[in-house]
Amino acid sequence: MEIRRNGSQPSSKGSSEYFTGSVRLDAPFSGTESSRLGGATVTFEPGARTAWHTHPLGQLLIVVSGSGLAQRFGGPIEEIHAGDIIWFPPGEKHWHGARPDTAMSHIAIAEALDGKVVGWMEQVTDEQYTKRAS
Repeated sequence: MEIRRNGSQPSSKGSSEYFTGSVRLDAPFSGTESSRLGGATVTFEPGARTAWHTHPLGQLLIVVSGSGLAQRFGGPIEEIHAGDIIWFPPGEKHWHGARPDTAMSHIAIAEALDGKVVGWMEQVTDEQYTKRAS
């Protein structure tokens, strides 16, 4: 058993290469030895969001506070709220983040395939984000 104590790892800022707006990553974790599991708690300030991306084995989000938005490519923008659990299947192009007026935090969990957890793509444009975000 391994326990990683709350606050034992510094917070980090989400890279502008992968995020729009102010994003904080806390308590990143990964499995040990043969485990492919990894994740982090991610906090999006109002208006912040990920770029479009995919995960080779899918991604699970657990919204822990606030409310946000999520969209799979070609689908409608969906509202997500504290307590919601969102599953993106393997290879599904998607983005997620906060609403324009509300912060949102989620725990993101994904598995690596051949050492790769995420495939980052282009940024979500303001036009794409505001289609339903207002």
